[in-house]
Amino acid sequence: MTVQSKKVIKITLVKSLIGTKHNHRLIVKGLGLRKLNSISELENTESIRGMIKKVNYLLKCE
Repeated sequence: MTVQSKKVIKITLVKSLIGTKHNHRLIVKGLGLRKLNSISELENTESIRGMIKKVNYLLKCE
């Protein structure tokens, strides 16, 4: 088959947003995460990886 499946990153919010910077809260919202332990599956792109790198202390990646 010549169709390639897109690479997906599964991220989970494991730490609370209370006391974090406003910009970091916006990044988490942009990643599609809302509540603690919420899970989002996103396409593996450079922009998504950059967002994850900024708030890596709040997330768990798989």
